Amino acid sequence: MICKNDLIEVAVTDLNNLGSGVGHLEDGFTVFIPGAVTGDRVSARAIKVTKTYAVAKLESILSPSPYRAGSDCPASLSCGGCVYRHVNYEYEKECKRNYVALAFRKVGLQDVRVGELRSVGVLAGYRNKAQYPVGVDREGRLFAGFFAANTHRVIPAADCRLTPPLFGEICRAVLALCDAASVSAYDEKTGKGLLRHLYLRQNTAGEVMLCLVLNGEKLPREKELTSAICRQFPQIVSLYVNVNRQNTNVILGEDYRLLAGLPYLEDVLCGLRFRISPQSFYQVNHAACELLYGIAKEKADLHGGERLIDLYCGIGTIGLSMIDRAKSLVGVEIVPEAVECAKENAARNGIANATFLCADLSENEPMLARVAKETGETFEHSVVILDPPRKGTTRALIEEIAQNKVPKVVYISCNPDTLARDCAIFRENGYEVGEVTPVDLFPRTGHVETVVLMTKK
Repeated sequence: MICKNDLIEVAVTDLNNLGSGVGHLEDGFTVFIPGAVTGDRVSARAIKVTKTYAVAKLESILSPSPYRAGSDCPASLSCGGCVYRHVNYEYEKECKRNYVALAFRKVGLQDVRVGELRSVGVLAGYRNKAQYPVGVDREGRLFAGFFAANTHRVIPAADCRLTPPLFGEICRAVLALCDAASVSAYDEKTGKGLLRHLYLRQNTAGEVMLCLVLNGEKLPREKELTSAICRQFPQIVSLYVNVNRQNTNVILGEDYRLLAGLPYLEDVLCGLRFRISPQSFYQVNHAACELLYGIAKEKADLHGGERLIDLYCGIGTIGLSMIDRAKSLVGVEIVPEAVECAKENAARNGIANATFLCADLSENEPMLARVAKETGETFEHSVVILDPPRKGTTRALIEEIAQNKVPKVVYISCNPDTLARDCAIFRENGYEVGEVTPVDLFPRTGHVETVVLMTKK
């Protein structure tokens, strides 16, 4: 039996979606080794041992895998965000497709075909949004970074390879100005300190929204700081303070205050112009998002007479991107500000046949009944679009969709496990599950988007 601190030799036979190589000892005991790759033979030291598995720290690579690639990020091992940075991209795509297929096998849907993973092939600088916790270095200076894997220790990573270079420049300059103004960093352990996070968004025109998340109402020398930031970075067209006094892992509080510029960021997606508020959901990879929405539109196979019911609609991006081939659109979203943005986005693009409602889809209220009551819509010629958060949707909503005999459901998911679970419930309720298409919106990370069409039998 392996013991903690034992040095072991292991042949790595698999790679999981957390970036850990998987190997087995001679007795079949499973060992997970972060940083190891399928095909490696490694020396590793056991750092955690349970009855069913062990976790080991990679000490040396005795024989490298053909899938192995060199990392170009100094923070990749400690950050834990880019779990596939040490493998070549072709193998990463294979791993992600296998992850989706395994999720469906686990729920008994092994007959569902999982297609090849689709990608735009851009591996760096693709994120249009980043949220950096703020730390303090040994000299007492503020720095921006990310939490080290499985900890709340901030490591310097302002120059993350996944974000635009401008984000790192803004972080360093803003924190230097905050240092000069004696702005303190928030300390989770004590609950003291002011500046918690820097939150940035960028549109395709290069314009930036910057939000300073505070454990308080305002910054010291706030007007002076605001002027200095905007003067140094004319790309910042929207500057906010967000107030979060809660002792919580949630980054953003509920209260926002505009310091300078516009209350929104504008962007063009799928040929439409959208206004994005700081609290609105908007896909972080613009090019890959257009690919994803295009695939969803293909699966919906609209002919002009259908009514779109866009559930979890956010600021309306998916439904509005399909409305040119549909008769009407109803969107439902829980965030009031996002609903207002969706209404404005429809008007801005000259779309008159779209309605947006504010409601909580996680409740057991009959949602389609409300849609029918408030809009007069019926469902015999409808296509429901689902794009829920990671926890997926509810059985009650799936059953209501089935009871209303909605002919087609296009489900977009950021979590293969909850997608597979929900597809199994749809099948129980009389739907055929079509081919699942994985789409890589988050290259080098362990995340993968999926889209699938379900058709009522």
